[in-house]
Amino acid sequence: MKLAIVTACPNGMVTSVLCARLLDAAAQRQGWSTSVEVVDPAHPEREISAATIEAAEWVLLVTTGTVDMSRFVGKRVFQIAPAQALQDVEAVLRRGAEEAEVYVASAAEPAIDAPRAPRIVAITACPTGVAHTFMAAEALQQTAKRLGYELQVETQGSVGAKTPLSATAIADADVVLLAADIDVATERFAGKKIYRCGTGVALKQSEATLKKALAEGAVESAASDGKAAAKSEKTGVYKHLLTGVSYMLPMVVAGGLLIALSFVFGITAYKEEGTLAAALMQIGGDTAFKLMVPLLAGYIAYSIADRPGLAPGMIGGLLAGTLGAGFIGGIIAGFIAGYAAKAIARYVKLPQSLEALKPILIIPLLASLVTGLVMIYVVGKPVAGMLAALTQFLDSMGTTNAILLGVLLGGMMCVDLGGPINKAAYAFSVGLLASQSYAPMAATMAAGMVPPIGLGIATFIARRKFAQTEREAGKAAFVLGLCFISEGAIPFAAKDPLRVIPASIAGGALTGALSMYFGCKLMAPHGGLFVLAIPNAINHALLYLLAIVAGSLVTAVVYALLKRPEAVELPLEPAKA
Repeated sequence: MKLAIVTACPNGMVTSVLCARLLDAAAQRQGWSTSVEVVDPAHPEREISAATIEAAEWVLLVTTGTVDMSRFVGKRVFQIAPAQALQDVEAVLRRGAEEAEVYVASAAEPAIDAPRAPRIVAITACPTGVAHTFMAAEALQQTAKRLGYELQVETQGSVGAKTPLSATAIADADVVLLAADIDVATERFAGKKIYRCGTGVALKQSEATLKKALAEGAVESAASDGKAAAKSEKTGVYKHLLTGVSYMLPMVVAGGLLIALSFVFGITAYKEEGTLAAALMQIGGDTAFKLMVPLLAGYIAYSIADRPGLAPGMIGGLLAGTLGAGFIGGIIAGFIAGYAAKAIARYVKLPQSLEALKPILIIPLLASLVTGLVMIYVVGKPVAGMLAALTQFLDSMGTTNAILLGVLLGGMMCVDLGGPINKAAYAFSVGLLASQSYAPMAATMAAGMVPPIGLGIATFIARRKFAQTEREAGKAAFVLGLCFISEGAIPFAAKDPLRVIPASIAGGALTGALSMYFGCKLMAPHGGLFVLAIPNAINHALLYLLAIVAGSLVTAVVYALLKRPEAVELPLEPAKA
């Protein structure tokens, strides 16, 4: 008897290989002739040929997901789940030989040509997972409803995935839209068309994004066309870095606030062993902050090479901390580990029976070895010296240099309101927390609060220039600004960028400069004004508040003067987010 065995287990290659080997061995013990295929979208050349399928008397299909059934039309097929197949392979073969039925495409897919609305599933995710994630999701949902599309969105925010996509929704979708500024796992979308863009694009151009997704979505594989690869390379490094920062942020926030709580008992109280202050410092400073750089490096590598990059990335990040290379060394270690793991996965060829060992043994071992040796012998000492010089400069810089740095960071935070320039300034300041440089973080967060607060104030002091919808948007922006969500200013910037952006930069630069001039230092990288409620989370709290108020008033007054009265301009459309 000739038998074709096809295994396809999206949850793990190990299960696919194990099922294939056991079933093949059992069939050969019975004297059957077998042809085996382990479905791997990255290696379509490993498919058994149409002639082999035609010669087989029946096909045993072991799968937990959807596969291309068109190859088996007219053949006797017996389909079973991997868990059932592994329980008793001999019994499965006997059942299959008796119960296999001829597969008929029309019976399995009666409505394939039936007209219906386009179906899209989407994921939105941004580095902090606070604003862009949910604003982009809402904009896409509203636009899809207007266009008559069926859309389901999963938001991967700071508290994890909300409204997760079901397997049925994914299977029925025409395309998967990944509106994400960070790396998201795509294993569950194997075989589906995928279209990628940033959250900012999805938020501001939601209709064009949905239409492009349907028109340009493509199945991703190792054999992607050159255009897609070039596009990926263009944005890859920045996206990988933001992925690392995204996963690192909760650790930074928790560690910084725990250190601040230890200072409630006195700035040096943690030095007394056995006290609560010492315990808080041990949790926040000795543990949480030490995990910052390994997490950063690990998830940069994860973004590049998926799970196999995680272990070498974290090892490299821990080495960076041990060698004194800090967050800069961690970033370098993450990229070395990620690209090393990716190269090993692509170029190291093993027999199919050993492929399952690559992600759990071969790649982590070799990538960790390469990353560790490069960090110890090449990268560690030079980067440690550079970081030490940078830290010394920040700690000892004069008033003029401090003000200039504050102007630069403050202005960058207000240029694109959560875009690449904003995130670059924020990531730089967060990284410096690991080196106990807290002043840039204070300037960065204060300046990031200015645009939405300032524009909210402008709608109050120049009410006649704003439509009712603008005044309502101003109230929402003011509250979001208090929470350090710069994206609250986006509805204004999208409508009137030539006036909103300069006014925001002016206020943000002033706030950053004043924060640095006052010597304000912030322990936590998020939370807005609410961190002021935690003793010692920020020093010079009143001066810090003064810097925020001054910058916000500058933005409010400048924009109120620059804005044209509503009577001579088009009314503002209701905000999409």
